[in-house]
Amino acid sequence: MLSSDTSILKIHYDILGVKEDACLEEIRISYRSAILNFHPDKMQKANETSYPEHGTGDQFLEIRRAWELLGNIQSRGVYDTKLRALRQDAIGAEDVTFEDLTVEDAGDVVEFLYQCRCSDYYSIDSLELGEMGFVLSRDRSTISLQSRNALPASVVLPCGSCSLKVRLFFNAANTTLQGTITLL
Repeated sequence: MLSSDTSILKIHYDILGVKEDACLEEIRISYRSAILNFHPDKMQKANETSYPEHGTGDQFLEIRRAWELLGNIQSRGVYDTKLRALRQDAIGAEDVTFEDLTVEDAGDVVEFLYQCRCSDYYSIDSLELGEMGFVLSRDRSTISLQSRNALPASVVLPCGSCSLKVRLFFNAANTTLQGTITLL
């Protein structure tokens, strides 16, 4: 997974289970196998017999999107260029964890902040985290996040004033992110 500003991107090569230097035929074979395994009709039957290793119909759509992009040589070239640019952003970023953030609770929206060297802040709010698949839960003086999928992820956050960036890591072991955050 890579991130762009405040959104997490799944790498299409990972979705199809191929290397980034895979030829078109390798991508096509992997696509056909994946699309058969995650077809909604098959998923419905798998859910009826309760196979937990099968996901939702969202995986089917992700696989189709990945194929549409990687199956076309022009769109794949554009995608590869954007992917390299995102990796450059991630390399230049300072690494922080969720526990390094401070919390501002504004009622409906909770904002998570990390102070920059320029005295401004890197920020991400609960709405953006919700769009990325995280569920916010509150328990009196603590806030915790849970991931809908148990994959570790990161997001690159730009500073509000300068060109510096930080990379915020989420460790989604057991579907609960690292610890909880105490409200200030």
